[in-house]
Amino acid sequence: MIVCVCRRISDREIARHARAGLGFDEIQFELGVATQCGQCEGCARDVVAQCSATCPTAHIKRADHPMEGSPWNPLSPSLQASPAA
Repeated sequence: MIVCVCRRISDREIARHARAGLGFDEIQFELGVATQCGQCEGCARDVVAQCSATCPTAHIKRADHPMEGSPWNPLSPSLQASPAA
């Protein structure tokens, strides 16, 4: 649906930018939403808030165990076969 009639910006376009990690101010600058008559600002902010709530950004978790999350390395000393004695 068209959210901003002045700039012909849809909720899908706003949502796409919000899912990419942009906040309302950045989306407003990028698309021009809510920069003319201002009637769409509340709806545009709602779309951004809904996308931010349903698509949170990924959080990087620190590994607690030394091998957890580390890349597989076939040449790692701990994985190499013991030399024959």
